[in-house]
Amino acid sequence: MSLNQNSLSLKQARRIALSAQGFLPQTGGIKRHSLRRHSDKHFDQLMERIAPLQLDSVNVLDRAHYLTLFARLGAYDKQKVDKVFHTPKHNPRRYFEYWGHEASLMPVELYPAFQWRMERARRGEGVWRSLSRFAREKHEMIETVFSLIAKEGPLSSSQVRQILEPDKPKKAGDWWGWSGTKLAVEYLFWCGRVASAGREKFQRYYDVPERVIPTDILNTPALNEQEACVRLMELSAKAHGVGTEKDFRDYFRLDAKQSKLAMEVLLEEGTIEPVDVQGWKDPAFLYKEAVLPSRANCQTLLAPFDSLIWFRERTERLWGCHYRIEIYVPQPKRVYGYYVLPYLQGDQITARLDLKANRQAGRLQIQASHLEPGAKRDKVLADLIPELRKMAEWQGLQDVEINGQGFISSDHLDHDWS
Repeated sequence: MSLNQNSLSLKQARRIALSAQGFLPQTGGIKRHSLRRHSDKHFDQLMERIAPLQLDSVNVLDRAHYLTLFARLGAYDKQKVDKVFHTPKHNPRRYFEYWGHEASLMPVELYPAFQWRMERARRGEGVWRSLSRFAREKHEMIETVFSLIAKEGPLSSSQVRQILEPDKPKKAGDWWGWSGTKLAVEYLFWCGRVASAGREKFQRYYDVPERVIPTDILNTPALNEQEACVRLMELSAKAHGVGTEKDFRDYFRLDAKQSKLAMEVLLEEGTIEPVDVQGWKDPAFLYKEAVLPSRANCQTLLAPFDSLIWFRERTERLWGCHYRIEIYVPQPKRVYGYYVLPYLQGDQITARLDLKANRQAGRLQIQASHLEPGAKRDKVLADLIPELRKMAEWQGLQDVEINGQGFISSDHLDHDWS
């Protein structure tokens, strides 16, 4: 149902959030595990709701963007996604990669809304400090790399290095192990002087924007910083349904000053309106077209970089779930595991699983499993086990197995939960 109210219960806020993020078919989401019906149109429809789609290199289960889509679509053909998102020289190009939340895929129509960020990067603002220093000190190298890409692109950073520094070994002190040419390419990408032409085996290929971004988009006047921030905050409010100013701001990594000015505009225009949410201390705001579903029948695992939960403060406010990714935590200090996915059941998070795709053995391995407080084990298992089997099949794995401690046992995997 559409909304016209001044206060929301926590359950209502959760359902609004799930609807806004494309989880619920009854409010415009896509029915999960309907493989034959997934088309480019469905990917476009979903991306219009949730973009930016965060990319991440961790591949212990699968790449983050594949998992984010799986959470909403169920099993789908990843080759279709690769064709749309990653194939160099794919035309007509509908998406571009840039710094949205982190490295992200976004509809190409948003390109003019990020040119202010590119311009700031050229001034050394908003980029990593070490990269800004490199740009000041290595101008000649940067121009050499740009000239090569302009002439020979698309090229990966490793190809650039092989051409320009074929015999030069990496120094032990190189930043993140990056060579000078890699730093130059990253700086050019941040500045928008080169763009991502796609990825192969997750390696980004660079080319000049004129050969990547459609001409009509390049000819569209860039939004100034204030206009862009209003546009991005509006998209963020739409993707949240309901949230705080800080929630909206984090979605596209805007700063507090930019966010405050944009919020004033959105409130004045009636795009958002104040609302009280049960238990929230900070002021909350409701998107004008937010929808409150009467129910939420979700059964899905959420990747750490899923836009529903990537802002951990909001995750804790909505679900009472203190969730942190523990990839960089030493193993003895980890609480839940290395790559932990919360399990969304109905409108609640009822479990967390540390999962690994052991492709050599053909197994989806449960490294650890944790039941959330108040969740009923058998009720969780009845939905979770079939979902794990569907995930394994989608990943091309033959079975699910226990490889650690937790509330799920081998007997549970063997049980018929239908």
